[in-house]
Amino acid sequence: MTAVTQRQPTPPPVTTLSADDARRLALRAQGLLGAPDRRAGVRGVLRSLGAVQLDTISVLARSHELVPYARLGAVGRSTVETAYWSAGPGDGSPARPHSFEYWSHAACILPIEEWPHFAFRRRARRAKGHRWHVMKDSARSCAAVLERLTAEGPLTTSQLGGGRKGGEWWDWSETKIAVEWLLDTGEVVCTERRGWKRVYDLAERAVPGPLLHDDLDDAECVRRLVAQAGTAMGVATRADLADYHRLRGEQVEAVIEDTGLVPVAVEGWTKPAWADPEALAAPPRGRHRTTLLSPFDSLVWDRPRTERIFDFTHRLEAYVPKPQRIHGYFAMPLLAGGKLMGRVDPAREGTTLVARQLSLHGPKAVRPMAQALREAATWVDCDAVHIERCDDPRLAAALRTELARTDGQDTPIPRDARQDTTR
Repeated sequence: MTAVTQRQPTPPPVTTLSADDARRLALRAQGLLGAPDRRAGVRGVLRSLGAVQLDTISVLARSHELVPYARLGAVGRSTVETAYWSAGPGDGSPARPHSFEYWSHAACILPIEEWPHFAFRRRARRAKGHRWHVMKDSARSCAAVLERLTAEGPLTTSQLGGGRKGGEWWDWSETKIAVEWLLDTGEVVCTERRGWKRVYDLAERAVPGPLLHDDLDDAECVRRLVAQAGTAMGVATRADLADYHRLRGEQVEAVIEDTGLVPVAVEGWTKPAWADPEALAAPPRGRHRTTLLSPFDSLVWDRPRTERIFDFTHRLEAYVPKPQRIHGYFAMPLLAGGKLMGRVDPAREGTTLVARQLSLHGPKAVRPMAQALREAATWVDCDAVHIERCDDPRLAAALRTELARTDGQDTPIPRDARQDTTR
């Protein structure tokens, strides 16, 4: 696709939204405002978001489990994994997967229907010729992997011969480099994680025939992904749209007028924005979820957008040296009443959920935090909650009192949480 060297003028906005309107549009688009679609379940969440980020960190649970939990409530963790990775009937042919793993915002689970729309990225990887690792004998190593998969079916890296040479984690074996290169370029696909290990299969065997093609040109691929990002966010700036699937700004610029998104102005936003016209046609109403969010949740994974919409600065501190951390290793924002009202760094010790570091944005956050902690504890089979540290002693005391008040009470799977108090 030819890069745009000069930014095109933004058409005049069709409407002006208040900051609260934009916030509610974003929450509804992300499945956190209004009644959840429980019939569609986890797969419905994936299709709606378009991408669910994967990450190695597991505290309460892994991030890809926390994302549907935040929207649907305490859906069983095995149910989540089954929904992502199990295959469905293939109309007389072998069963076909519902999703695949590829590079989107980061390493993400993606709906299988999106396979054709990442052709532009597969082509770019092929054109580059290698990933950050370089094979000693590319043709021979790739052929060996493909022969094994053809003969034996889906395999993990361990089954293929091992991922490392024996040194550090980045010191990959030739086989590991080969299979990841084949994944990047589309000859191999990952449609399952087994014990957190990728399971590789031939794309021609795993991807449904009607989807197994790279026929779409770069512009059409990007147009589709920008449109999907706009729908998943409700309202977004060009930078927001680019970040969702990690596109370049000029790629968004080249296609945005053909996405169906409409230009809008948002009070307090310094950049032009684009909105999903269907979202604009139906004002968001309903109840909000009260829940803890993964730092990799698509509602908050774009830090500048999160600060603009929620006036909430968030940073993942897992890779910050422990003495320099402010909010903790895996601080999870508290969403309540349509706002981000605090955060907690959780851990599990036996059957106790421990809030190692906790902060609350005022007394109104106490009850929602207690509710969110209780629900999370129940979900991961903990029967007690312990507050270790809180940045405000008075709020800590109030939270302990609230937790004690509900101690021993059953925590039901919540249907919805509380009304948005900002309307």
